[in-house]
Amino acid sequence: MSRPASRPRAGRARPARLVADRARLVADRARPVADLEISRAWLVDPAAGREGPGEIVVRDGRIRVVTWLRGAEAGGVTPDGVVVAPGFVDLHAHLREPGDVAAETIVSGLAAAAHGGFTAVVAMADSIPAADEPGALDRLRGLAERSGSPVRLLAAGAVTAERGGERLAALGELADAGAVAFSDDPVPIRSAAILRSALAYAGMLGIPVVEHAVDPGLSAGAEANDGLVATILGLRGAPAAAEEAAVARDLAILADVARDVPAVRLHLAHLSTAGAIDLVRRAKAAGLPVSCDVTPHHLALSDEWLAGARRWAWDGSGDPWGDGALAAAPYDSSLRVEPPLRSPADAAACLAGLLDGTVDAVATDHSPRSRPDREVEFGMAAPGMTGLETALGLLLSAVDAGRLPLSRAIAALTSGPARLLGPAEDLRPGLREGAPADLVVFDRSERWTVGPASLRTLGAPSPLAGLNLPGPVLLTMAGGRLAWESAEA
Repeated sequence: MSRPASRPRAGRARPARLVADRARLVADRARPVADLEISRAWLVDPAAGREGPGEIVVRDGRIRVVTWLRGAEAGGVTPDGVVVAPGFVDLHAHLREPGDVAAETIVSGLAAAAHGGFTAVVAMADSIPAADEPGALDRLRGLAERSGSPVRLLAAGAVTAERGGERLAALGELADAGAVAFSDDPVPIRSAAILRSALAYAGMLGIPVVEHAVDPGLSAGAEANDGLVATILGLRGAPAAAEEAAVARDLAILADVARDVPAVRLHLAHLSTAGAIDLVRRAKAAGLPVSCDVTPHHLALSDEWLAGARRWAWDGSGDPWGDGALAAAPYDSSLRVEPPLRSPADAAACLAGLLDGTVDAVATDHSPRSRPDREVEFGMAAPGMTGLETALGLLLSAVDAGRLPLSRAIAALTSGPARLLGPAEDLRPGLREGAPADLVVFDRSERWTVGPASLRTLGAPSPLAGLNLPGPVLLTMAGGRLAWESAEA
């Protein structure tokens, strides 16, 4: 793994104090209690289009003062030290409860979110039973309330009954119950007719359809990206065409629906190929109401990792054997994800899409699995990777490598995803005076080691275990309440 060049350490800006003891923070969760003062830090506010040296004062859970420093006051404060940003918003997480509490619970999932700097998370509808009726959303909210976490849990409702793909779920009732999106992820909507009906109905409700774009006929039985690595390892490959054919179909249906339902919105989740990104780029240029996201692992990792390489995608050549990049054993089952890790060229295209605005957001696709699902042969492993706690570190690795501006990385985790959820959710990430404190504080001058002791998720070991990532989160506040505080804060 290549390491970023060393940076000068900035003066350490620490939260001055938290006026509330831990007992009160636990006992009095009905109202904000945390006060906070952060001096001489680097502030990033994508919603305001501003970043630079500054100070923040939080009182009674609200941001009372934001001061942008200039001239001599700002001396020595750089983006290489302590950074304060709005709390992150994740569009896509599988929290497994109810149905698979050995892999994750609402309590552990929201704890992982807070540790990663997230203050709002959208839970997908693939619980067991599926979130295809209002009672399922009510149960999810009850679990979140009982968790005691101030992290806001939002819910997607299923597109089809039991996510079976045969008939629409009660979308209107789900919308009334608070669904922020409709999705059958991690499976696609196979029927073009059902997708068309879902887009039209959801459009009239003002809610996006989130699609897992893949053609099952081209990807059935696939274990890895179709290419050199899969060929040498003897793994069945999923061609880029499996994703791109589905994206093309979905965009054609969207164009048809948009003529009659102007408010229709299609969001394509976790795109992973250069061709898919380009299809969305062209669709946006044509004025179609489409958005998309990519995951941190599809930006930073490539299929070389399946062979045992441990270098970032932007350092890869596509042939880890040819240039001696192998550093670990092959067939690590924790790297089996859907869509699969693609080539370094595809990862570069995802990054380019993020830079030029084709990609609207970074979403974690946090998909924890239990050990029995992982401790099997690669091709038999259940796909999924934990991501809430490592998303920031992977994006900051791209920033450190000079591949991504810090402001764009933060925008992709804050204003981008919030904008896609719409104004009804009142998610307006920003460092605004008078607003409830939804913010994250992290330190770019420090690093942290990924491993069981440092992660809050219950998911089986991360493929990043043992790596040192930049930017440990020092503190997360959600809705004015303390959600996470590091011992280093």
